[in-house]
Amino acid sequence: MTLRFYDTASAEVRDFVPLVPGNVSLYYCGATVQGMPHVGHIRSAIAFDQLTRWLQYRGFRVTAVRNVTDIDDKILAKSAASFGPDFEDEPGALRNEEWWALAYRYEQEFLKAYDTLGVSRPTYEPRATGHIPEMHALIQQLIDRGHAYPALDDSGDVYFDVRSWSKYGTLTRQKLDDMQGAPDADPRGKKDPRDFALWKGYKEGEPTTASWASPWGPGRPGWHLECSAMVTKYLGAEFDIHGGGLDLRFPHHENEMAQSQAAGHGFANFWMHNGMVTYAGEKMSKSIGNTVSPAEMLELAPPRVVRYYLGQAQYRSVLDYQPTSLPEAAAAVERIDGFLTRAGRILPDAGTDTSAASVPEAFASAMDDDLNVPQALAALHETVRAGNTALTDGDLDAAGQALASVTAMVDVLGLNATATPAADEQANTALGVLVEAQLAARAGARAAKDWAASDAIRDTLTAAGVVVEDGPDGASWSLKRG
Repeated sequence: MTLRFYDTASAEVRDFVPLVPGNVSLYYCGATVQGMPHVGHIRSAIAFDQLTRWLQYRGFRVTAVRNVTDIDDKILAKSAASFGPDFEDEPGALRNEEWWALAYRYEQEFLKAYDTLGVSRPTYEPRATGHIPEMHALIQQLIDRGHAYPALDDSGDVYFDVRSWSKYGTLTRQKLDDMQGAPDADPRGKKDPRDFALWKGYKEGEPTTASWASPWGPGRPGWHLECSAMVTKYLGAEFDIHGGGLDLRFPHHENEMAQSQAAGHGFANFWMHNGMVTYAGEKMSKSIGNTVSPAEMLELAPPRVVRYYLGQAQYRSVLDYQPTSLPEAAAAVERIDGFLTRAGRILPDAGTDTSAASVPEAFASAMDDDLNVPQALAALHETVRAGNTALTDGDLDAAGQALASVTAMVDVLGLNATATPAADEQANTALGVLVEAQLAARAGARAAKDWAASDAIRDTLTAAGVVVEDGPDGASWSLKRG
């Protein structure tokens, strides 16, 4: 077994060897909770959920950290807008909403979306506002080492001195003099326009609740500083993998890496970035009306179909949304479920204990090779095809092996059906008993060559949304989708 991942910092696929044998430390950027989750947020979460699940399958103990940015310029701006006369309603928006209430409300929307789409909860999910002392300590380290300075205009800001760090720009392979100024604070108190804010001094008109006391005056943390302080607290000064969306490489991750390494931290051994989601080949934009949200996708398809679509591409590639995307994903999930349902009825005792089940070598090789999910899905569907052939041929041993393998693969990919509430489970059990009774009556009618009665039972089931399929092992059924 050789795991290989693409490292953005070195721009190459490298062998992955964790810093601590048997353990993997993973940090990936979560939400800035200033609005509803968009499809890019969810694609990123699914990509790193697939990574976590695969590492766990390979026997590693994974400590995963996903942050919540709950204090930010955008959060304050959105909250301030809710108090103004030009406030524009959006789904879930509240008038006269305090910034902390807005942040918490949207944090819950993100959690709901993650849970709905089967994204496992991380080991830790820290909020930025809960780590102000750690941020102060990191700022002081940088000042002491000559890499940060209080603003020259007595504003209370503290900036990272980019020219003091010769490696600045190496993550994204840019030259400092070619970069634009950092837009995160007024440049008047900076030595260089590219210097970025570590601490933002309190400004007249901002809510006092969004300000904390500090050695440099009241204020709040800069965005980039938050992640460096949190990851160091939970994973240490050096850890295995830092992940996030491709749009975060610059300036966010570049600045994270610079300030952390300048403080003397080894920081991330691997940088992994997932690609963007486009709409019919174009960047999604509210201004041109070509966006689609996770909530809108979930109105069009069940959660497992949406997850299949968002997780089907290699994580570094662009994922393009088309009107046919979800129906195609639904058909793929239907093929998987059709085999699992059919095999489960013919082999009721098989596939229930998959603790020792292994995925096929083709699937494992694909996942080991920088999470090549498209090839892994090809192996999954090939196993489904072979399993159906085995069932048709009456080769129950081969069918049972296929069932165990398919179950293991869908578990790794997070496509396994989630547990249903007790009431739903009871209803499903009752439905199954009634349908099986109807199929038994139909089988009796067919044995007696009473075709009219047989057809009448089938027509009744069809009208109720039950699809009946006749096979060499008898009739099977499923619920009509859509």
